[in-house]
Amino acid sequence: MNVAIIKYNAGNIYSVSYALKRLGVEAIVTADPERLQKADKVIFPGVGEARTTMDYLRKHRLDVLIKELKQPLLGICLGMQLMCRHSEEGDADCLGIFDVDVKRFLPQAHTDKVPHMGWNTITALRSGLFDERQEQQFVYFVHSYYVPVNPFTAATTDYILPFSAALHKDNFYATQFHPEKSGSVGEAILHNFLKL
Repeated sequence: MNVAIIKYNAGNIYSVSYALKRLGVEAIVTADPERLQKADKVIFPGVGEARTTMDYLRKHRLDVLIKELKQPLLGICLGMQLMCRHSEEGDADCLGIFDVDVKRFLPQAHTDKVPHMGWNTITALRSGLFDERQEQQFVYFVHSYYVPVNPFTAATTDYILPFSAALHKDNFYATQFHPEKSGSVGEAILHNFLKL
């Protein structure tokens, strides 16, 4: 299987690559349009800041390329947020694959820490990314911005308020959590993505 990881100024590209290696898949890390278009599966990872990253994607025309891909694509963390319409982080216009805006967490109590960092459960799963074994399982999050629950929500997590832990539309899948850092549960979700 030919799996490509989009190479850009993101922080977690190599942890995603190592997670795929553990599943027996040697992914290519590339920004080459032809190689990305020919891949069976594409992963759009992300750790960084929305506006800076969108500027980079536009400069290298990756913004247009990502939206035109027809094979299954998985956005992770910032990758998921950039697939939305707009982010409050840096007031950034994003890719618009999911017609929803990314909001900043606003603490409601002194116990609410931002960023949301650590392990939390996923519920209300609906997408080929998941099977019933992942319902109520713990996955790993690190984020200060969230996607509200919306018609594309494929999994929900509650922290300060219920938010989208995953999104799905057509060939586009996305997780706010890091499957590559979520132990056996994350490995199972990546495996499900590779089987799509």
